[in-house]
Amino acid sequence: MNEIVPVVEMTDIAIGFPGVKALDGVDFRLFQGEVHSLMGENGAGKSTLIKALTGVYTIDSGAITVLGEPQRFSTPGESQAAGISTVYQEVNLCPNLTVEENVLLGREPRRRGSIDWKDVRSRTREVLAELQLDHIDPGSLLSTHSIAVQQLIAIARSVEINAKVLILDEPTSSLDADEVNQLFRVIRDLRDRGVAILFVSHFLEQVYEISDRMTVLRNGKLVGEYLTRDLSRMSLISKMIGKDMEALAELDQAPARTRAGSGAGATPFIEAQGLGRKGSVSNVDLAIYPGEVVGLAGLLGAGRTEIARLFFGADKADEGSIKVKGASQKIRSPRAAIDKRIGFCSEDRKEEGLIGDLTVRDNLVLAMQASKGWARRIPRRVQDELVAEYIEALDIRPANPDALIRNLSGGNQQKVLLARWLVTHPELLILDEPTRGIDIGAKTQIQKLVNKLAADGMSILFISSELEEVLRVSDRVAVIKDRAMVAEINNDGVSVEDVMTVIAGGAQ
Repeated sequence: MNEIVPVVEMTDIAIGFPGVKALDGVDFRLFQGEVHSLMGENGAGKSTLIKALTGVYTIDSGAITVLGEPQRFSTPGESQAAGISTVYQEVNLCPNLTVEENVLLGREPRRRGSIDWKDVRSRTREVLAELQLDHIDPGSLLSTHSIAVQQLIAIARSVEINAKVLILDEPTSSLDADEVNQLFRVIRDLRDRGVAILFVSHFLEQVYEISDRMTVLRNGKLVGEYLTRDLSRMSLISKMIGKDMEALAELDQAPARTRAGSGAGATPFIEAQGLGRKGSVSNVDLAIYPGEVVGLAGLLGAGRTEIARLFFGADKADEGSIKVKGASQKIRSPRAAIDKRIGFCSEDRKEEGLIGDLTVRDNLVLAMQASKGWARRIPRRVQDELVAEYIEALDIRPANPDALIRNLSGGNQQKVLLARWLVTHPELLILDEPTRGIDIGAKTQIQKLVNKLAADGMSILFISSELEEVLRVSDRVAVIKDRAMVAEINNDGVSVEDVMTVIAGGAQ
């Protein structure tokens, strides 16, 4: 691997926000024909470094060179003009346009003053063929394709503009195994053709499968740059979170807890019988007891979130019944659920959870204020006491109640969302993908918190795409398949393979 002249070199980069030093003297190098992973906990500075390289943020100090030329990007357009292209987790293309229109958007070939659609089609077919994506119809609407295919089309657009640097920001978070394999084939092909690829992911196995080199950040500072083959997984995690091997072993074991059992003889906090909603989910018979964690397991789209939304009144059930503490209830709205001491952390924290333009304080007290009504404002002194308590309890960083929530890392945003519901003292807490897209340190903290809350008597409904995580924290597991509940398993020595057998239709 040629290390003489980096395609990208960032030296002594510093970026600060009010109350936050996001990057402090960070160095980063990216070479031609390599896949380079950027690693670190949430809040380590990964996203900030990428935004500095793509012109979203202007650096406070330091230097950036691309292909040996000094650069100071003020806009994403300037970064793109220098040969840097980015494909985000949420594809930033136009779903209402065709594949070919997206690939050549803004660069359409013209003939006699009009777009030459024949040339558009030809050039799109050519770049798709280069990536072995001939099966994609250039004339099809982008919206008709899966997220995985849309990401590949975004990569095709980068290839068509002859990008020298390709940044892939969490590209596999919504992909299944086959889609990941297809993406990795394209990545390796581009790497072998000399493209420098920056790959960002929280999936350690994928990082070790695809990357040649990695840079580790912690708390906005550089820990080091390493060849992937020279850094073990445990060593990587140790460098990311700043703990030694013994502490890591303790951290890894900490979330396991004694199972609470089925709560025999007790009254469930909540019990659903035949619960369903037309076109959404059906046949849900599920009870959750005080002090118990019930996990929902199923493939993506099986109906897990739909069940959570029915329990919280975000969607209205049109069949079946719900009892709360043994009494029949009609939960027709989130406000009614909150009144019944039910909290809900949505899987979509950006759209359904947090308000980016508000502070940590404002986001944290939002549910409590809603339960009291907006005419009965929570005194500022009470707000400050609550916020200080939960910032410390959940280790929210930075510990600044006036920081805008949008400037926090994903893991710390998730902690604020959890804190919002904990201040309402719920008796049932619904957690829908509470650890998605966050690092191992924050994930373990949240798993520990789930165990503690259950030990203190709270009922918890836990949803995660990671079956290992569901089994780690749950007392019982409800298996969801094809928008219906098909099995309920006591978590006593149950393996991931056992659950997958049930999902696949085998014996329980």
